[in-house]
Amino acid sequence: MENTITKVIKNLVLDVDGVLTTGQFLYTAEGKFAKVFGPHDNDGIKMISKFLTVCAITADKRGLPITQKRVAEDMKLRLEVVSEEERLQWFKDNFDLSQTIYMGDGIFDAQVFPLVVYSIAPQNAFYLAKAAASYVTTLNSGEGAVAEACLHIRDKFFNV
Repeated sequence: MENTITKVIKNLVLDVDGVLTTGQFLYTAEGKFAKVFGPHDNDGIKMISKFLTVCAITADKRGLPITQKRVAEDMKLRLEVVSEEERLQWFKDNFDLSQTIYMGDGIFDAQVFPLVVYSIAPQNAFYLAKAAASYVTTLNSGEGAVAEACLHIRDKFFNV
């Protein structure tokens, strides 16, 4: 029997820090200089992009050049800067939430999770996000959690 929800899911939104990255910010006295992105997540995103429009959001303005390089330039994803406090309203203004899957890891992401059609948190997400998520990955952020989520979405909703 075909999963009827596949007909309405159109979007996958990924938080960057703590989902595509380990969530760690590496600093020197001069400021933030690096983030740790996982090597397998882009493969998962490429695979799921056949079925969904994928975009990424970040609230990290100080680390934005790092995020832009990896996410927008290397991975070719649409990237939006959205503060944690504005996240809920941004989703309401930009997406049909009944057609959107969201993967996040934090306190403010947990507030969005009940409103989207499906929500995912990495294994090492903040406990409120994990409690509110439809699915929690077995892998940590920055260590393949997004790739795992993409495979899960494919198998659960697109019968591939």
